[in-house]
Amino acid sequence: MAISERDIEIIFERLRSGVVPEQGLEAFAVGIEKQRTEIQRQLQLAASGEGAFKFLRGGYGCGKTFMSRLAILDAQAQGFATSFVVVSDNDLHFYKFDDVYRKVVQELGTSSCPRGALSDIIDRWIARVEDALIAGGADENSDDFDSLVQERMEAELASLTGGKAPEDMARVLRAIFMLKQKGDIVEASALLSWLSGSENVAASAKKVAGIKGDIGSREALDYLQGILEITKAAGYKGLVIVIDEAETILRMRHDVRGKSLNGIRQICDAADRYKGLLWIFTGTPEFFDTNRGVAGLQPLHDRIKFERVGGFANPRQPQLELKPFDASRLKEVAIKLRGLYHPTTDPSNLPRKVTPEFIERLVDKVTTGFKGDVGVVPRQFLRQFVNVLDLANEYEEFDPMAAEGFDLTELTVEERRIQQGLPPFDEEPEDIAGYAPVEF
Repeated sequence: MAISERDIEIIFERLRSGVVPEQGLEAFAVGIEKQRTEIQRQLQLAASGEGAFKFLRGGYGCGKTFMSRLAILDAQAQGFATSFVVVSDNDLHFYKFDDVYRKVVQELGTSSCPRGALSDIIDRWIARVEDALIAGGADENSDDFDSLVQERMEAELASLTGGKAPEDMARVLRAIFMLKQKGDIVEASALLSWLSGSENVAASAKKVAGIKGDIGSREALDYLQGILEITKAAGYKGLVIVIDEAETILRMRHDVRGKSLNGIRQICDAADRYKGLLWIFTGTPEFFDTNRGVAGLQPLHDRIKFERVGGFANPRQPQLELKPFDASRLKEVAIKLRGLYHPTTDPSNLPRKVTPEFIERLVDKVTTGFKGDVGVVPRQFLRQFVNVLDLANEYEEFDPMAAEGFDLTELTVEERRIQQGLPPFDEEPEDIAGYAPVEF
């Protein structure tokens, strides 16, 4: 596959920081063909008008973020709008649907606008509304054309959502259109912020649209449906939302965990009503299988439980399993990255210095602190490996096989607990009881 110089630079810059790149992932994807095929099937379902959800299941270091980032890129390449949200125990609680809505809309992206794409999506929709009016005989130069556009926008929004779009949503969209027509970009941007879920929009901007207050939890999913329908009306196939690191919920208080899991249950229960929307959640086995997580909420567990038959897991069940890395897979990734790296000195240096034998040695070295468990070290390994490529490129005399100092750096909380032989979380007495189903 062709990959741009910019994407290559981004790949290595992100790996130096120990994070998953946002571009160019296909260039070094290894061993995820079955999982990727299932994600493609889900995208096809969404493109055909189905609402769906999928849970990516894997232990620490299995590549859940990588797989979900790759799903985002595949979705955008196929004409979807996307949103990639990382769960935070500070500002994202799933029982507060206004939190979920705000994060999703703020992270909206497309192939042409990677982040903050709401304004562009709305503009594309309005342009299509205008084109339809002109095709129907309306005069775009007439004094009442803008009024006709506003009327068509409101009628189309009501039709697309089955009349479920909140009245304030229609008011804000009309106001945004008129403000842009007048060249008042500041006020239009303020209302776009309001529509994105911001609670910090001035009352004077709201007054222009004839609205009060902010988007609340009760109506947030109705607003999300409106955004989904506008996105499709703007020419996109649908919307893919990734919720990464759902296991973060396990670190929350017991009452917050229970309500957040119930929020996820409600999202899954309502998924088929959001035509063209695919939710992808990522989580660890502890998130899915323990009473502290999904297993503690029986209705959700029954809906998405993971099963094996004769040792085989069906990739089409709600949870899609990602296998841990092994030494050969890590080595294959390293070889791919070595091929992508563009040296600034003699190109023959890298293959001569960074040999397969050295790569095997580095795998052993990095896994030592984790009792030889290759599956939990990809982040640390790739970070060290890119550092070696940089050193081999920068210094003619650098010999990786003779170098020392390949120590683990900047361990995450999860990596420290694994290194110390601790479970992912400290159990609490309340974990045994599980959670009661509730509605929000």
